[in-house]
Amino acid sequence: MSVRPRRGPCIAKAKVVIKPTQCESKAKEADRPNCLNRQMNLRLVSFLSHCSSLKHIRQAHAFMVLTALQNDNVIFAHFIQACSSLGHSTYAYMVFNHKKPKPNIYLYNTMINALSPSLAISLYNNIFATGLRPDTYSVPCVLKAVIRLSAVDVGRQIHCQVIGTGLDSDVCVGTSLVRMYSFCECVLDARKVFDGMSMRDVALWNAMVTGYVKVADVDNAWKVFKRMPERDLISWTSVIAGFAKMKRPKEAVMVFRRMQLENMEPDEVTILAVISACAHLGSVVLGERIHNYMQKRGFSGKLHLNNALIDMYAKSGNIRKALDVFQSMKQRSVVTWTTMMSGLALHGLGRETIGMFSQMESALVKPNEVTFIAILSACSHAGLVEMGRWFFSNMASRYGIQLKVEHYGCMTDLLGRAGYLQEACELVKGMPFQTNAAIWGSLLAASNIHGDAELGEHALQQLMMLEPQNSGNYTLLSNIYAASGSWDESGMIRKVMRDTGVKKMPGGRCF
Repeated sequence: MSVRPRRGPCIAKAKVVIKPTQCESKAKEADRPNCLNRQMNLRLVSFLSHCSSLKHIRQAHAFMVLTALQNDNVIFAHFIQACSSLGHSTYAYMVFNHKKPKPNIYLYNTMINALSPSLAISLYNNIFATGLRPDTYSVPCVLKAVIRLSAVDVGRQIHCQVIGTGLDSDVCVGTSLVRMYSFCECVLDARKVFDGMSMRDVALWNAMVTGYVKVADVDNAWKVFKRMPERDLISWTSVIAGFAKMKRPKEAVMVFRRMQLENMEPDEVTILAVISACAHLGSVVLGERIHNYMQKRGFSGKLHLNNALIDMYAKSGNIRKALDVFQSMKQRSVVTWTTMMSGLALHGLGRETIGMFSQMESALVKPNEVTFIAILSACSHAGLVEMGRWFFSNMASRYGIQLKVEHYGCMTDLLGRAGYLQEACELVKGMPFQTNAAIWGSLLAASNIHGDAELGEHALQQLMMLEPQNSGNYTLLSNIYAASGSWDESGMIRKVMRDTGVKKMPGGRCF
């Protein structure tokens, strides 16, 4: 009898299915609406970010009402931002005013940031009426509106409220107050806020530096800058731009070099300020270094920087280099053409300036009022009287440019230099503007060139009222009298200078 071998236990390879318990099923059913809500919220936020018209905004609003999503503060904030980006903040404001339940401070801040300055300030004041309190975001938002209106008295009221609510110790609020007072040119008030802050970050220090630069007090800006425990790109750029703006190019370049030694990389704004400083300094060598630095750092394609380079090279005496930059530019604006023409005019290249204007017209670039200042100046330096008359007469009718006092000044200078003194005087008499010192100065200079003592005396009388302490005007008239042999009159001018306390500038020749 044979014995069969015993088999091991038989294991079935069946698929195991675990059935959820009753509690787990109910939990999943409860999560399903939440998941759907999240998806719906995300889709609505995405739709709001892609809205391109008021029709889309209204569709989103209708959907929010139907789904009760307008009660969601985050969704409603996205709705306000979408309206604001399309220029329909008033629509958002209307919906905001009818929102129930009442908006919280987060929504108030969002709405304040989106509104026009006057409405923003009004809404900020409503915060207190609703029983809410402004927070550290509310104050910076409303102070932006104050800056845009230059409403320093309103800013002072908000400052008092800030102190009353205890927010004045917050560094963000303090920074906003310093900026507000600085932009309203109340730098002493800004400094009081700055000095009263126990905590200071780099943004607060920068606000104080920028405040001094704005009121042209670059020396105090430099003092604050030197005390800064930490500096960023804004700090350096503000000081460089301040020195350049005040026509103190040596200091601007000195700060830029110090910035490089501290391994701080400049941006376009910094480079622009340094180029401006080089233009005032008249240093071609330094300008070329900045130009080379621009090329290494990849700034060569920037339109506004190339415009500044053209101006810098022209003012530094290298008109050929200015033309090289101009010709290398792939993109040119009306500012580019005008800057190049102004440079050519500065170098007395009148016909080349007119030729450049013709090229500009061929490129279908519309000239502006500054373009014609460059054209008339070029005609003046080159003695192109007829061409200057033509441009002056056709500015409004042919080019749609309204004449300004600067254009009359250029035309007066053109006629005066060319010896058409009577025509220049008639032009000044017929001006629809009040004459300024530049125009009378041109007539005084023309009377000196052509020996017209009577016109010179009349021009000086006007200049004495406009700029009584300018010794150059007196010296010029004294020279006119001396050249014509009128020594008594020349001596009288010297006596008038002594009696009125006008000091002769060094180098001025007075017989």
